[in-house]
Amino acid sequence: MALTNAPSWKPFLDDELNQPYMLVLKEFLRIEKNDGKTIYPHSANWFHALEACPLNDVKVVILGQDPYHQPHQAHGLCFSVQPDVKIPPSLLNIYKELHADLGIPYALHGCLESWAKQGVLLLNSVLTVEYDKPNAHQGKGWETFTDKIIHTVAEQNEHVVFLLWGNYAQKKGAFIDEQQHLVLKAPHPSPLSAHRGFLGCRHFSQTNHYLQQHNIPPIHWELPKLAAPVS
Repeated sequence: MALTNAPSWKPFLDDELNQPYMLVLKEFLRIEKNDGKTIYPHSANWFHALEACPLNDVKVVILGQDPYHQPHQAHGLCFSVQPDVKIPPSLLNIYKELHADLGIPYALHGCLESWAKQGVLLLNSVLTVEYDKPNAHQGKGWETFTDKIIHTVAEQNEHVVFLLWGNYAQKKGAFIDEQQHLVLKAPHPSPLSAHRGFLGCRHFSQTNHYLQQHNIPPIHWELPKLAAPVS
């Protein structure tokens, strides 16, 4: 468990990786794997959100809960799935809102890698999950580590947009200084709640308007026709 491929984050997070709670988490994950349990995403992608989006590039943060728990889906970016995998329902609703808000055509894949490359930190609160057991790794320590990531972004970067969808994300981001950053809140894009206000929230256009107000290049939300291979 190391940030070798995320050098911009290392000065702020390396010490955190050696905190007692993280050592307990590492041991928990080691035992789970030794017991033959399947953990998603692959360990090479546990920190992919940080690797794909250097700290100094972060201009938008989208908070998720925990990774997808079925095969071939999770690859370390919240809401995103690997290329050639069926687009999950929550992501379809995100595409629906993108279309309504900005007229962007529905993407034919669910890989959000191009957003990460533009400075969108796609961060789950919990970075691992057991196969077919959603929330199985909640309360094991990841939440404290990802809190540190959010604090780091809020303290080190200026004029960041935080997209907090659902009560879980809103509680996790409650400390963010809304005088320094833009915090946009809506229900979760899940089919269970999207109709309560996620659809129609216009967060994508609001994000770009705010960034442009602060002379920050906007996000090109339209995804490439073919997703780049996930490393």
